[in-house]
Amino acid sequence: MSGYVLRRLLQSVIVLIGVSILVFAIIHLVPGDPIRQALGTRGTEATYLAMRERAGLDDPLLIQYFNWIGSAVTGDLGVSFRSGRPVSELIMERVPATVSLAIAAIMVALLIAIPLGTISALKPRSPVDWFATVGSQAGLSIPDFWMGIMFILIFAGTLGWLPSGGYVGLTDDPLQWARHLIMPAITAGVASGSILTRFVRSSVLEALGQDHVRAARAKGMRARDVLTWHVLRNALVPLVTVGGVQLAYLLSGVVIVEIVFAWPGLGQMALQAVEGRDYSLLQGAVLLFAVIFLVVNLVVDLVYAKLDPRISYQKAAS
Repeated sequence: MSGYVLRRLLQSVIVLIGVSILVFAIIHLVPGDPIRQALGTRGTEATYLAMRERAGLDDPLLIQYFNWIGSAVTGDLGVSFRSGRPVSELIMERVPATVSLAIAAIMVALLIAIPLGTISALKPRSPVDWFATVGSQAGLSIPDFWMGIMFILIFAGTLGWLPSGGYVGLTDDPLQWARHLIMPAITAGVASGSILTRFVRSSVLEALGQDHVRAARAKGMRARDVLTWHVLRNALVPLVTVGGVQLAYLLSGVVIVEIVFAWPGLGQMALQAVEGRDYSLLQGAVLLFAVIFLVVNLVVDLVYAKLDPRISYQKAAS
């Protein structure tokens, strides 16, 4: 196990180096001057030149990259051009909102996918199966922004049950935190739930056709026990894989949902960094997104091997 984890960590370091080079190159190819963007019409030419020198933008790109990546290794992601604050501080401010939304959204997705996909597989060509198929297709087809706007119009505007947007910290007011979280979580979770429903259905159908499931039924085992111990346990393996990818996607920020509900997440922060040509902030955000995907993939592989005894760490690494 330790050898596999060390091997994956080494691969992750190589991937992060590649991502950092690619992101740094692409960002610096984008037209626009971040210092001019930050100053607007307020700064003088002397201020502009001083800020460029302080930010190191007058150095060759290769020197800029090594200065940035060297500082990033120590946890220093630089300073935002627009706010003048450390990038790591700006990112950490957004983490609680992003984690709250991601966990709530994946829970909504699982609450949709597991029961609906399982019942659909157990009763193929039934009204439930038809509803699951049409519902998952609709969930993928309906744009996030439209669904979010409809939720706001109905539950915030017409009924007045929930706030239309914004974020309240869990430690500040747990009740308001939950009320602000409901609509963004459902909006983000529906699309993920639609994807996972299809995987749950196909996985359960595949498990139902396995020899050990037929043998358990032939021995007279109760249908509930067959479903719990033989069908769902095997169906969990692909669900963990796809669910892990969806969780990593949600942790990286759901930009449209965050904009519609004025949710201060990492996705909205990255978008603002792009609009403002804030090199340091955008580089730090993308690097964090890469780390999130690598960590989630590693955890998924470890859980995958634990759930299925037939899979060894050596096989998972291949």
